[in-house]
This record gives sequence, C-alpha cells and structure tokens, in this order.
Amino acid sequence: MLREIDRLVTIALNEDAPWGDLTSEVLIPETATATAELIGRENGVFSGGEVFATAFRLVDPTVSVTRMAGDGDRFHTGQLLARVTGPARGILQAERVALNFSQRMSGIATLTAQYVAAIVGTHARIVDTRKTTPGLRCLERQAVRDGGGYNHRRSLSDAVMAKDNHLAVLTMNGMDIATALQQARQQMPHTTHLEVEVDRLDQIEAVLAGGANTVMLDNFSLTDLREGVRLIAGRAVVEASGGVSLDAVAAIAATGVDVISVGALTHSARALDLGLDIAVRVAA
Repeated sequence: MLREIDRLVTIALNEDAPWGDLTSEVLIPETATATAELIGRENGVFSGGEVFATAFRLVDPTVSVTRMAGDGDRFHTGQLLARVTGPARGILQAERVALNFSQRMSGIATLTAQYVAAIVGTHARIVDTRKTTPGLRCLERQAVRDGGGYNHRRSLSDAVMAKDNHLAVLTMNGMDIATALQQARQQMPHTTHLEVEVDRLDQIEAVLAGGANTVMLDNFSLTDLREGVRLIAGRAVVEASGGVSLDAVAAIAATGVDVISVGALTHSARALDLGLDIAVRVAA
C-alpha cells in the first residue's frame, strides 16, 4: 500500500508542478520556513493521513508532518488534524496535492460512516463497488474502510461475478443459467467466489442450483427483498444493490439481507472541507 501511495502521489505532484513551483521560486526566499496546520472546517471522519504526509515528503524530505488525527477518527469543526513544518517552498508546492487527496478520502470516509450508522442494529454490512475514480481505487477503498465499511471484490480478476449482461448473453445463446454456472464452477479454482446478480425472484432457484455463493438482488423492492431472503434461506449470502440512498438504507437492511453494496460511497461522495493555514517565516 505504501508503494502504491508513493506512486499515486508522485503522479499527482508531477501533474501539478511538472517543472517546479514557479510562483514560490520567484516569490518565496529559499531560506524561508513555514508552519501549516490542517484544520477541519466541518465535522467528519478523517482519512488519508499517510497520503497527506507523503505529498510533503516527496517534495522535500526535510518537511516534518505531525498527525493529530488517525485514519478513521471522527473530528469536529475547528479541530487540528495535522501540523506541517519545514522549508516554505516545499510546503507551498505540496499543499494542494496533499489537500486534494485528504479531502477526497475524508469525504468518502464520512459518507460511509453515515451509511454504517444508519443500519446499526441489523446484521447487514455496507460495502463499496467498482464505481471508483480510475486509478484511485486503492485509496478510495481505504477511505471506505476508514468509514467503517467493507470492500467488494477489488477488480474483475478477483471473483466470478455474473451480472445481468452476462446472463443476457447466455440466454440469447440458448444456454440454461444453472447449467452455465455449473460449467463455470468446473473451470474455477476451488477458492474462487461465485456471485450472481438477479433482477427477478424467479431467477433465484436456478442461480442457487448453479452453485452461487452470493446472490445479488438488484433493484428489488423492499417486499421482494424480504421474499428473496426467505427463498434463499441461508443457502447463499444475500446482497442488495441498486440505487441505495442514505434515506433508504435502513429499510433495506431491515429486510434481512447480509450485504448492501453502495456505489454512491465513491462515485457521489463530495470532498470534505479541510483547510491548510500557513504561516511563513523569513530568516533575518
């Protein structure tokens, strides 16, 4: 993970200052030092502390970052989250990249925590999806975990997950779903998980006959979710998915499903408002 953080932050820094920070180079004396404080400007859940610190380290290894909040910590408006000290030019060059990552990740963690809080008292868990920002999946999924959620499969390579389009291709070619899944089972390593998405109750028995470990009930009404849980009867993990809003998630969890996948955790989370207040000191 640390190597991946270095890689992603390096890309961002090179994008932001491909030939250096021209403004700081012409305005800020080379000997100037600075202190910057990362402050929460609204309540939230912090995420991205290592990424925040890495941005400054990669620009100037002599910059020091002291973190007062850990990933997953709740904070309130006005709270000091981190303090940065060192050469002013390095701090000024890294500040936007450091803020961009930490604001994005803290926004995801905060939204995830709201979903998790909404289903307290049920046995369901909140999980993310592959609807992540291209290239930033590992960071956004870390933010989901910091918010108390869980991760779905990391990529297409990690599990067999037959969705509606896969099933449509099979049926158009005259294949029986249960038979097709059984054949797939024969080709899969025994350690590989099989998940199948259904959009109708009458698909469930065929999917179970095919050996599904998880059945995803996609865009089901609350009534149909309850019926789906009853029909599956513990023979597979039951996942609810499709347009899960914060207002609706508690009622979905109450139907008895095991997992609720929420694309909004990553594709709709707004960046949290964090500020970096800098005081520059110029040597006499």
